[in-house]
Amino acid sequence: MPKPFIVMCAPNGARKTRTDHPELPISAEELAECAESILQAGASVIHLHIRDDAGRHSLDVSRYRQAMDAIRSRVGDQLVIQVTTEACGIYNPAEQMAMVRDLRPEAVSLALKELCATDADEPVARDFFSWLRAERIMAQYILYSPGEVERFVRLRDKGVISDRRPFVLLVLGRYSDDLTGDPGELKSFTSILDPEIEWAVCCFGRTEQQAATLAALNQGHARVGFENNLLLPDGTTAADNAALVRLAENSREKRPVATAKDVRLLFG
Repeated sequence: MPKPFIVMCAPNGARKTRTDHPELPISAEELAECAESILQAGASVIHLHIRDDAGRHSLDVSRYRQAMDAIRSRVGDQLVIQVTTEACGIYNPAEQMAMVRDLRPEAVSLALKELCATDADEPVARDFFSWLRAERIMAQYILYSPGEVERFVRLRDKGVISDRRPFVLLVLGRYSDDLTGDPGELKSFTSILDPEIEWAVCCFGRTEQQAATLAALNQGHARVGFENNLLLPDGTTAADNAALVRLAENSREKRPVATAKDVRLLFG
């Protein structure tokens, strides 16, 4: 049977506001309503960002719990809730890791360049990544270039990252002039990865669906949503996050769409 295709959704991110799109979810209840709609559209993982009272990026544990409770009240355990540790120029690595240790979420995303930027960071990062594994917290490592993929592989070889089945997010277009990813670059990322590493692609801009289709064809997975893209392939604005999830779900070819249960089984 073909491997289920995981569709993740990142519905808001750290920086966008409703001036960017009126349907951008920010409050706990708005995130819960969005979670219900993306679940119905085919998502199995929600990538969660929260904001403070002024709408700014936050890693506040109590606000995370409020949002997670609201989502669970709407969808139960039918979505894996993945929280972000993004620094956004506000938090340092110690604060990012402390948040995760306090919150103990089901899943978390980790930018390698933030939490293990240099060789000197490796001992602390090794301890933290090992703790995540021991606590059965599903980690996803965010990689922005083929060079970062190569470093991720080296860190695995050194035992800094010891996940049985690592999960990485390959980001296309973050450093492009127009914040639009080139799906043609995906192979330069994936060709470096070992077969046992699971990967998903995240693509900035209107080429998001092209990247999702390539991922589906090559046994990868996809993350879509307003954090990185507001546009449909024809350049018009998507009505909501669910519209982008439906496009990704429709790109899965003959692979079944993954449920949250499939995701949990895949990553133990």
